[in-house]
Amino acid sequence: MSELVWRKSSRSGSNGNCVEVALRTEGVAVRDSKDRAAGHFGVSVRQWRSFLARLKHGYYDG
Repeated sequence: MSELVWRKSSRSGSNGNCVEVALRTEGVAVRDSKDRAAGHFGVSVRQWRSFLARLKHGYYDG
């Protein structure tokens, strides 16, 4: 198993409320940047693309 390469958005603020993502063979891994030791969860490419589309269209805006 290869090492995951984690990254976070360049738009992430300095307040620490960020997630990091890494590409995997099976899809995308996601983790909390404040608590990396807690592990990560994985989603399929289809699920990740759906999430990003909703995010871009304001679906999660308060």
